Amino acid sequence: MFVNADIVTINERQPFAEAVAVRSGRILAVGDVAAVLGAAGPGARLFDLNGHTLVPGFIDGHGQFTQVAGELDWVDLAPPPAGGISSIEELVAALRRRLGRLAVQHKYVLGVGYDDSMLEEGRHPTREDLDRVSTDLPVWVVHASRHMAVGNSVALDQAGIAASTPDPEGGAIVRRCGSREPTGLLRESAWAHVRLTLFPTIPEHHHPDLVRRTGEHYARLGITTAQDGATDVAGMQMLAMAAEDGSLPIDVIAYPLYQLESRLRAAAAPYRRASVGGVRVGGLKLVLDGSPQGKTAWLTEPYRVPLAGEPASYTGISLHSNDEVQRIVGDCFARGVQLLVHANGDAAAEQMIEAVARAERRHGRGDRRPVMVHAQLVREDQLERMRALGIVPSFCSSHCYYWGDWHVASTLGPARAQRLNPARSARRQGMRFSLHNDAPVVPPDMLFLIWAAVTRLSRSGAVIGPAQRLTPAEALRAVTLDAAYQHYEDERKGSLEVGKLADMAVLSANPLRVAPEAIKEIAVLATLKEGVPIHVGAPARLPESLGIGLAE
Repeated sequence: MFVNADIVTINERQPFAEAVAVRSGRILAVGDVAAVLGAAGPGARLFDLNGHTLVPGFIDGHGQFTQVAGELDWVDLAPPPAGGISSIEELVAALRRRLGRLAVQHKYVLGVGYDDSMLEEGRHPTREDLDRVSTDLPVWVVHASRHMAVGNSVALDQAGIAASTPDPEGGAIVRRCGSREPTGLLRESAWAHVRLTLFPTIPEHHHPDLVRRTGEHYARLGITTAQDGATDVAGMQMLAMAAEDGSLPIDVIAYPLYQLESRLRAAAAPYRRASVGGVRVGGLKLVLDGSPQGKTAWLTEPYRVPLAGEPASYTGISLHSNDEVQRIVGDCFARGVQLLVHANGDAAAEQMIEAVARAERRHGRGDRRPVMVHAQLVREDQLERMRALGIVPSFCSSHCYYWGDWHVASTLGPARAQRLNPARSARRQGMRFSLHNDAPVVPPDMLFLIWAAVTRLSRSGAVIGPAQRLTPAEALRAVTLDAAYQHYEDERKGSLEVGKLADMAVLSANPLRVAPEAIKEIAVLATLKEGVPIHVGAPARLPESLGIGLAE
């Protein structure tokens, strides 16, 4: 039984409480101390939280859990504050340091998270830059968006990419101005082909350790349920091994890529009906466009500054025809499969909305909860139609901080950037929505995400779209109860209510009571999964009674 706590339940009928009792992994009672003690009985163990805050465990609205795991041991090339790389020279130096530590058996050098918009040179690395790392081993560096990557000369040769190689549909092999010679940069489907078919795979014996470490990292951030929002063959194998050996401290809901469903059918089958070992397959994932920060999201109006070599009318990349998207959505509706659709730009959003409308006309209404992942540039008229169709948006509000200035200056311009991730507009429409960081694109820090949705501050300190700010209560609900609703788990997760799983986080302060600017400074002191501690912070940051109680 947890007492002396500032308890935020996310239950509209009982928003705050004095105590919570837990039995057999579920919440037994919530309310005032006397009532909860009466329900728990005279033998209940008391845990004094010393006035700290108890909230439901955070639920990841969208991310790529197995991709985070797979990248754990890559070279971190992210700029501050997520990393420390601010120039191509620093990028090359970091890769060289890894090269010097590589064991003999390694045959490649991998880096991830570089951001051309934040590099001093203001450009992507080139094959020549990466040739300075090695001319013997392939070197790949993946963009922060994960929608593009750069290879050195050896890597491009191994991938069969040369001046004569045609651009694939829905992607580009970026070439030198006035020449067909590749620069090393591959966008969208050109990179996806390399990633899915030629990229080095992680040996199976490393999978349990990577999943355990990733789960522990999420638990430290107060996350009790994560999403694997683009599960591939290796990712499904990784999750299945974790489910079998019990190495997952949190729950993970997987959404395999639609294009891989036939290859994953047998492996995913045990996890479709219910969670097994913390793993559940929730549906399928479809990707319609790229990323706005990489200028590959599919827009209705042109980018403010087009990609190099593209005309002023450039509006990004569409990955599928309308007919193909309508076929896929219709297939999922017919089979009762929940569909997550990656749509950043408003043109991609339109493609999804029209496909859902057609599928509903054919198959009738139902509680299908199709999710528009990102929905960063969805328009007001589109939100209204999404509400009518039951489409659930999941907004990556942390983009306002990481790329807000870039969107104002280069991708969208000041006017369109103000509507980036229009969560307030969705709230006015009466829509339920979740928030997400899209890890590993940015770290899966949920309190930072809440802070970003509430303040909408950019790196420079500018407010990107003040009219789209959420209240702290709305943002907290979007990473708990409404994220659970998105995943069809709101009957057992997302709020502190009797009968629900005792998935909880202990915070150093209440995000509803501190100044909005201070929300990102709140620490996660402990995380409990079904009443069992899966993370306990440093003793110096914990009240003594909590540290002793959770350690017992």
